[in-house]
Amino acid sequence: MSVPSPLPRSLTEEIEWLLSTPSVRETENKKMGAEILELLNTKSVMEQLMVEKFQSAGGSQLREFCSHKTKEQCRRERGSSKACGKLHFRRIIQIHTDESLGDCSFLNTCFHMETCKFVHYEIDNTTDEPKPVPRPLKTGKSTAPLSLQPRTKLVPPQWVNCDLRYFDVSVLGKFSVIMADPPWDIHMELPYGTMQDDEMRTMNISVLQDEGYLFLWITGRAMELARDCLTLWGYERVDELVWVKTNQLQRLIRTGRTGHWINHGKEHCLVGMKGNPPTNRCIDCDVIVAEVRETSHKPDELYGVIERLTPGTRKIELFGRAHNCQPNWMTLGNQLDGIHIIEPDIAASFWAKYPNGELDTMRPRPNFGPGPVRGVGQPPL
Repeated sequence: MSVPSPLPRSLTEEIEWLLSTPSVRETENKKMGAEILELLNTKSVMEQLMVEKFQSAGGSQLREFCSHKTKEQCRRERGSSKACGKLHFRRIIQIHTDESLGDCSFLNTCFHMETCKFVHYEIDNTTDEPKPVPRPLKTGKSTAPLSLQPRTKLVPPQWVNCDLRYFDVSVLGKFSVIMADPPWDIHMELPYGTMQDDEMRTMNISVLQDEGYLFLWITGRAMELARDCLTLWGYERVDELVWVKTNQLQRLIRTGRTGHWINHGKEHCLVGMKGNPPTNRCIDCDVIVAEVRETSHKPDELYGVIERLTPGTRKIELFGRAHNCQPNWMTLGNQLDGIHIIEPDIAASFWAKYPNGELDTMRPRPNFGPGPVRGVGQPPL
């Protein structure tokens, strides 16, 4: 059997080149695929407008943490007199701190920093060198940069210490958003007083709002009662948020303190709507996963959700405490520090109604027993 003689080298290479060269159809398909990918990666006009609307004034304020943790360690590792531009921590050394134990896993969120012997940390905002002072031009005009104009006018936090069952909330004007975390009577021993079901139904919520949203925190037992209250107050339930509770290790809470038959590891917040308020729809998710803190301390993430829903509007929180006081929010509750109203027209209306600031003289004093009453009853002394 004879073996065919090999083709000349030049002819073999030419055939291989012809076989490896893409056809006209393959070239067109590749070009079309590249164009489709470019179109998919290009933001639409709607997406660009949405980003511009909600981006932080002056650009993103997020900064990356340095892996060396402290500025001293960063300088040492870099062999430089200045630390890098990333974010650093500063060690908190107290009298009872035992440095040999190492770092506390909770950093600056430890609940027992006054007694915990581990080393804690806080954000180090110090600078390695002072910022240079801009010198004036020869024309005498200042070279100081103009401050960035905020996208929405922020009013500092305002609050009123009062009993919400008897306080005339109409003196505070109208609000676009109402949030409430009522002390529902859930037939369990609680560290605060509660309100009866009929007291909840007769609350004068409607006077606070012509149109807008109501965010109502509820518990399992009060689920149906809360829906009845929304209807009585003039709202339509349009949505619902769920807070999934985690511990400090970001693991689900499986041994909740509430629940008669099954341990509750979540809480619900009903969303009611009155009228047809202007809204930024479908920006956030209806599930919040956040860490549990002290009793009745709801996740701060909800404030961001509400602000993105109706940015720059007046908002009020009922049954709030000191940690609930936020810019653009009026907070009402009986565990707040006095009366703090900044808006001139609202202040004039309030002091005309209560010239002495005595909000507790128009009703009998109930006996709730020992312990603070959240949002109702006699204000703490």
